[in-house]
Amino acid sequence: MTEYIIETTGLSKKYSNNLVVNSIDMHVEKGKIYGLLGKNGAGKTTTMCMLLNLVYPSDGKILLFGKDPRNHSKEVYSNIGSIIEAPGFYENLTAYENLEVIAKLRGNYNPLNVKMVLEMVDLAHEKTKQFKDFSLGMKQRLGIAAAIMHNPELLILDEPINGLDPFGIKEIRDLLKKLSCEYGVTILISSHILSEIENIADVIGFMDEGVLIDEITRQELHERLNKYVEFEVSDIDLALELMNKTGFKENKDYCYKRSLGEYIEDLDSGENSEESTVGGTIHLLSNLDLRDKFNTLFVSSGIDVRKVNLCEENLEEFFTRIISND
Repeated sequence: MTEYIIETTGLSKKYSNNLVVNSIDMHVEKGKIYGLLGKNGAGKTTTMCMLLNLVYPSDGKILLFGKDPRNHSKEVYSNIGSIIEAPGFYENLTAYENLEVIAKLRGNYNPLNVKMVLEMVDLAHEKTKQFKDFSLGMKQRLGIAAAIMHNPELLILDEPINGLDPFGIKEIRDLLKKLSCEYGVTILISSHILSEIENIADVIGFMDEGVLIDEITRQELHERLNKYVEFEVSDIDLALELMNKTGFKENKDYCYKRSLGEYIEDLDSGENSEESTVGGTIHLLSNLDLRDKFNTLFVSSGIDVRKVNLCEENLEEFFTRIISND
């Protein structure tokens, strides 16, 4: 039987007449990284705040570690680490000094724990640098160190890679994978950066306008990604004309994109647009087995087919599709 660390039923939050979170049923499995994916304003932060008892739900039920947190508050929340928005620290203190203060305020100071988490987030060598001189990536890693210092089983992180450069993103990604794989920490992470969620999450929850549209494992995601054939052709208009004559419909059977560079070159050269040709790409969305016939048709009609690839839609395209179909 699947063990869920987080489980919600009909969870909702309403501000006046604005339904920010609309009856979501979320299931975060023990030991997994769950990526909550959605555009800014989708309701991700409000959902996390309700889970952490920072915002009171308007309706619905929350179970954390299989228990109702209203009846087991201390037991439940002492086993959770979190970062909501930017972590706050004392500007003039070092990483160790900041964690030392936090641990003493929590009443669980242990110098060995402080040293251990600093090593885990690769900040143990920064013995004298003050927080104000940290890079954004270092600040985020220190925030995670503070969140895991009491050895929680669940980590809730709201946009921890927001604003980071590619190197900083990789540091956080590697750290979270380590926490999950080596230490068994269950992680709920939100982001609007689709590629990073795809790289790190075992399960992805797709959220839009307060609605949790779907929850999909990484394996299920790749099974559900649409396949298509990409043609790169020298004469996009003639190729589209030929496809239309076969009965294929735009946006149903195919979509296309003109080569902007070639179009601009034609304008700069002063060529007559009625006589010049512009290349582009065509995505064959259905009847993929006809790709060889279309390739032959294009070539026999004098079109230079520069590339034919069998492709798979990316997470951004999938996300856009399921939102528009919802």
